Amino acid sequence: MRRIFDNNRGLSLIELVVTMVILGILGSLIIPSARMTSTRVKEMELRRDLREIRNALDEFKKNYDYSVEQKWIIPSLNKPAGYPETLQVLVDGYDFGGPVSNKKKFLRKIPVDPFHPVKEGGEPWGMRSYEDDADSNSWGGQDVFDVYSLSDGTAIDGTKYKDW
Repeated sequence: MRRIFDNNRGLSLIELVVTMVILGILGSLIIPSARMTSTRVKEMELRRDLREIRNALDEFKKNYDYSVEQKWIIPSLNKPAGYPETLQVLVDGYDFGGPVSNKKKFLRKIPVDPFHPVKEGGEPWGMRSYEDDADSNSWGGQDVFDVYSLSDGTAIDGTKYKDW
């Protein structure tokens, strides 16, 4: 008795084409999903970084105000709002005076904006001073009151990253 499968030595052209079409359809569904996931992860990272810097700015202000209240430091004319001069001060530390003289640090390093890579010698974030308008895109340079992303991109929800 002759077996039916004796002549089958490989795949037919139709089987290969059908397999390739199925793989193409699956790939066209997975690639946009992977891109969306990557964008979501970057957006979560941006929100976390902004929150981390803003919390450090708030903590600096709270410590500065407490030191002035305790008369450990005298409020200076060049720092009327009590915010740091630059973001690097949050990393390097600031001496608020007091019974023990030491620099208090608020960040280990300045977080990087995932949507706006830092260029050589450029600023990692857009900054606003206490005296700038809330929607200002230029930094007055007196102090750092707030930070924002320098990216011109649009988020998944339709908002601009620089408005976060």
